[in-house]
Order: sequence, then structure tokens, then C-alpha cells
Amino acid sequence: MKDKLLSSGLVYSTDSGRMCPQCRQPQAQCSCRSAVKRPAGDGIVRVSRQTKGRAGKGVTLVKGLALDDAVLNALGKQLKTACGSGGTVKDGVIEVQGDHVERVMDMLKVHGHTVKRAGG
Repeated sequence: MKDKLLSSGLVYSTDSGRMCPQCRQPQAQCSCRSAVKRPAGDGIVRVSRQTKGRAGKGVTLVKGLALDDAVLNALGKQLKTACGSGGTVKDGVIEVQGDHVERVMDMLKVHGHTVKRAGG
């Protein structure tokens, strides 16, 4: 048990914030993060609604966009503004707070993406 605790490493520092578990550097200066690539999608953007792990609060998820981070953040901001709600972009997935699946799908179609509704 003691060896497992020693090998787990530092995950947060009060000086520099969150730390990368692989290279043990602050996430802003992480050297291995640039090597991590998102998997190539099939060209279809999937929009779904999820409440799992969010205390019953629903979010709209947009997955499968093959865009670089700057463009993805800009699109996320446009979607959040159009829906009038908050959200974030994490690991190539746009999260918009609330149930805005139809509105997000319409906006993505206007932008020229092939969109499918995922989930129930």
C-alpha cells in the first residue's frame, strides 16, 4: 500500500496548480500533453444530453468535431451564446449547460456539419 501511495505522484500544487500525472509538470507546461491527440472521428458530429455525475443537472454534449482547440473554443462560445447558458470545452467535447440538443443541432447544421442525435 505504501508503494502505491509513493508512485501515485503529485496531482496539485498550491504554487502552480494542477500537475500532469505523466511528466509531473504543471499542466500549463506539460511536455506530454502535446503528444496526446484526439482520435480521428468518422465525420459525424454527435449531440446528446447527459445528467450522469452532475447531480441531476442536464448538459448537452457535442462530440466528434475534428477542429483544433482554438476553433473548438470559439464554436463552443457561439453555441453557449446562442443557447443563453454556460458551459465548457473539455478534451474535444463541448458541454453546454441545459437541454439544448435541438438548438445546438440546428446551429451545427448551419455551420455545415453532419449532425446526429446520440442517446435516447
